[in-house]
Parts: sequence; structure tokens; C-alpha cells
Amino acid sequence: MYRPAEADTRRPSKGDTNRPSKGERTRTRILDSATELFSRSGFHAVSLRDIAAHAGLTHAGLLHHFPGKESLLIEVLERRDRIDARELFPGIARPGAPVPAPAERLRLLIGVVARNARTPGLVALYAKLSAEATDPAHPAHRYFTRRYRLLRAEVSDLVRALQDESGHPGDLDPAAVAGQLLALMDGLQTQWLLEPGAVPMEELVRDFLDRLGLLPADGPEGADPTGEAEGAGAAGVSG
Repeated sequence: MYRPAEADTRRPSKGDTNRPSKGERTRTRILDSATELFSRSGFHAVSLRDIAAHAGLTHAGLLHHFPGKESLLIEVLERRDRIDARELFPGIARPGAPVPAPAERLRLLIGVVARNARTPGLVALYAKLSAEATDPAHPAHRYFTRRYRLLRAEVSDLVRALQDESGHPGDLDPAAVAGQLLALMDGLQTQWLLEPGAVPMEELVRDFLDRLGLLPADGPEGADPTGEAEGAGAAGVSG
């Protein structure tokens, strides 16, 4: 059941126009519940009634905000991407926003790999859906097509920035490296889901970047050491 203590029940003060409306807070509760249940049990094992009960709503109340489970799933996936993009890819999230230094962006990217190792449910969901979505008729086809297009562009830009910072621009093809890195992350996740103890994802991603000379000499730190990165219940950049 959704825990009311987690909801912000304060009354908006006069002139507080940025406070979310009741409908927005309800949508957030639904998305939080869907994220937790999809992560724990997978997409097909969870019903809209399960999500409604977890969020403290009726089935009809949930349908007032989301017409079906597929639309709710897409919103769960897109919300995770928006959270990651605010830090990793400000050019997507906030055009004109200051861009973190390349080493910091790389640290955040590696942190996503470590975070995904703590969320097998949604990692599995991403892996399965991305494969299913190769069918143009799949409801998530457009989502994944656009997602990978944006990721290739943004990771290419990061590789280019890391090369420039290292003083060796042009040694690598940023677009090729971006495609290879995303493929590595996706492939490692599949292997890790099959045999978690045999596949140290973060270590192998670091090794790949180091072999290409993209890992700073002091090495960017990985995930949030507290293990409490924002939105840790959902998958991130590559699944």
C-alpha cells in the first residue's frame, strides 16, 4: 500500500503557485507504485488493480489518470530517463543549462551502471521491452527508437569532450565509441541478469573506457556511496 507519510500533505501557502496540484500528487503516487511493482515483479505479473491498491486508489481512480497499463509503463520509463537526463544530459533536459565537466558526466554515467546492479526488476523489464519493441507495432517502439537515438548523440558528445580534455582529439570516432559503449552496457546487463555473480558490470565498463584512454587518470568515482541515488528504484541510461 502507498504510505501516506511519504506524500507531501502540506497546504499550499498563498502565492505558492509551484506546488503540485492534487491530481499531480496522485499521478506521482501511481507512478511510484507502478515503478516499485514493475521492478519487483515485472510488467506482465502486475495488474492495474495491483497498482491502484498499492497507491491507495480504486481501479477507476487510477484509470482517471492513466488509460491503460501500457501508457503507465511508458511514463514510468520516461520519468526515469528525465531524472537521469537532468544530470547526465542537460542539453536534453534543460536546453541552455550549464553542462558539467566531462569527467563529472562520466562519473555520473558509471554511477548509473552501479545503480542498475541494485534494481534487477526494472533492468530486466528494460531488457525484455527493448527486444520486444523492435517490432514497429509494439507500444514502446517509438519510445525506444527515440531513446537510443538521443543516447547515441549525447554519449558521442561526451566522448568528444573527454578526448578534447585529454588533449588527444580525433584519436577515436565518438559515434562509434558511443554505439559500442551502449551495446556493452546492454549486453552486460543481459549476462548479469542470467548470472549476477559472474558479471561485474561497473568494473567491465570501467575497463572498456580505460582501454580507450577515456577514463581520467584519477578515475571518476562510481555510484553514490550511500546507495541512495535519486530514483534508485528504476533503471537508467542503458536499461
